[in-house]
Amino acid sequence: MPSGALGTVASLGVVSKLVLLVLFVFSVVSWAIIIAKWRGFSVSDREEQQFLGAYAKTKSRDELRGLARRLAGSPSAIVFLGIMDRLAPDRDGAAAGRHAETEEPPVPDRQYLERVVGHIMQGQISRQESYLPFLATTGNITPFIGLLGTVIGIIDAFQEIGKMGTASIAAVAPGVAEALVATAAGLLTAIPAVIAYNYYLTRIRKSVFRAESFSIEFMNALPAKGKPAESRT
Repeated sequence: MPSGALGTVASLGVVSKLVLLVLFVFSVVSWAIIIAKWRGFSVSDREEQQFLGAYAKTKSRDELRGLARRLAGSPSAIVFLGIMDRLAPDRDGAAAGRHAETEEPPVPDRQYLERVVGHIMQGQISRQESYLPFLATTGNITPFIGLLGTVIGIIDAFQEIGKMGTASIAAVAPGVAEALVATAAGLLTAIPAVIAYNYYLTRIRKSVFRAESFSIEFMNALPAKGKPAESRT
């Protein structure tokens, strides 16, 4: 079977071979992106669960800040750090403890924090969507690239039929079969890319929803102007 497949590819014309090479490159890059994104989303989901679990149990924002700095893959942790860095810039060692004891926490500007959260969320979406446009491009154009190879192959096949002076099945079938290899290759390249693209968009929407829900909950726990801070300090 491998020798037959290799023989079919070897019998193709120069243009058809070039089309298959282009499709092969698209396929290799697409699968590299698919695997890399799978690993990235797995790490992000694990760190997100870890941070949200710690947020539900830990009352100290300083402890949460330290944990969030170690969970760079968690969108909620990034949102938390973005808000905290604007409410109370991090300080080192004992100085931070003396500051916490002697000074009242600043009153947050809610509209400013909402803009900060929006900016952070856009950055997280951009980060998670990186390289996904390549999958979309692969899914859109590789079937047409394969179709181009098929059309060129069929043209070559009919030219050979004209030279042979016969239109029997035995003369037509091999050329048409070889031409259809490009269409099959284009579809095999496009289908995984489209499936992965839609799947990762769904995961991004879920990730954004969790981070937005966390940001709403966290900002609601912040003290409003003229009100004392709530229990999570």
